[in-house]
Amino acid sequence: MRESRLLRWLDERYQIRDFLDFMSHKEVPVTGHMPWLYFGGVSLFFFLIQVITGILLLFYYKAGVDSSYESVRFLLTEVEFGWLIRSIHSWSANLFILAAFIHMFSVFFLKGYRKPRELTWLSGFVLLVLAMAFGFSGYLLPWNELAFFATKVGTGIVGAIPVVGKPLLILLRGGEDVSGATLSRFFGIHVAMLPGIFVLVLGLHMLFIQRQGMAEPEAWTENPAARKTMPFFPNFALRDLLLWLIVLNVLALLAVFFPDGWGPFHWHLGEKAEPFAPPLPGIRPEWYFMFMFQALKFLPPEILHVEGEVLGVLGFGLAGLLWALLPFWDPARKGGRRGRRMTYFGILALAFIVVMTILGYVLE
Repeated sequence: MRESRLLRWLDERYQIRDFLDFMSHKEVPVTGHMPWLYFGGVSLFFFLIQVITGILLLFYYKAGVDSSYESVRFLLTEVEFGWLIRSIHSWSANLFILAAFIHMFSVFFLKGYRKPRELTWLSGFVLLVLAMAFGFSGYLLPWNELAFFATKVGTGIVGAIPVVGKPLLILLRGGEDVSGATLSRFFGIHVAMLPGIFVLVLGLHMLFIQRQGMAEPEAWTENPAARKTMPFFPNFALRDLLLWLIVLNVLALLAVFFPDGWGPFHWHLGEKAEPFAPPLPGIRPEWYFMFMFQALKFLPPEILHVEGEVLGVLGFGLAGLLWALLPFWDPARKGGRRGRRMTYFGILALAFIVVMTILGYVLE
C-alpha cells in the first residue's frame, strides 16, 4: 500500500508512470556474447567510484608546489583510512580505463557501431579519450618525482605535433617548462573541466542507448525465429547490480592488499618533485599510453627528411580519427553483413596495442 501511494504521489507530480512502462518493456538481446554487454555498466560503476573517492580526497588535497606532495603524504600517514581512499581511487581509475577499452572492442567485434548507432559509438569513443585524459591530468597531482618527469615527457610528445604542438604545450604547461602553473592547470582540468564535459557526453551516450537499445546480432535479421530477449528491468538490471557488487569486492581486495599498486598499476608516492634534479632513468607512461610510447621509440630519428616522432604522433592522430569515424566508412555497413575484413582489422589493432604494451614493460 505504501509503495502504491508513493508511486501515485510521484506520478501526480512528475508523470513517471510512462517512464516506468518504457523501462518494463525495454528488452536486452540474449546471446552467447552477452557477458560482454555488461562492461559498459562496469565502466559506469568505476566512474561513480571515481567521483565519490575524488570528492573525499579533495577534503585534504591542496594544489601547489609547496602543498600538493605534503597534503598527499599527510593523507597517507595521518588521516584515518586516507591511504585506503587513495588506493581505491587509483585502482578504480585504472580499472575504469581497462573496462572502457574492453567495452569498446566488444562493441566493435559485435558490430554494435553500425547504423543506427553511429553517435552511440562516437560518444563512447569520446568518453574513452576523456577517461585517458583524466588519468593523464591526475597523474601529476601528487607532485612527486615520477609524476613530474612523466608529465614532462608526455607534454613533450604533444609539443611534437606540427603547427599546433607548441601552442598546445604552452597551454598545458602554462609556460615552457613543467612548473607550479602546470600543476594548477592540471588540477583545474582534472576536477572541473573534464568532469563537466564527461558528464555531458555520458548523458548523451546513455540517452542514445536507452532510445535505441542494445545492438542485436545481425543473424537475427535473416532469421527472426532465433531472436531471444530478456526484460531490461528487472532481469538485466539485477544482473548488472550483482556484477557491480562482485566488482566492488574485487576493488576492495586490490585496494587493501596492494595499496601502492601492482605490476603496471603503480602509484607509490616516492620523493617530492625537484625540477632541477636530473631526470629519473626509465621514465614510462601509464599502461594505457604505453603502446603509443613504445611504438614511437621504435621509429627511426628521421623518415623521408621528417622527424620520426612527428610522423608517429600524426599517425596515431589519424588512426584515432579513423577509429572514431568507423561507422561512417565501414564498407560493410550498408549490406548489414559481418564483414570479415573489419574483424581482422580489429584483431590487428588489438594485437598491436597488447604487443606494444608488453614490449614497453619487457624492453628497457
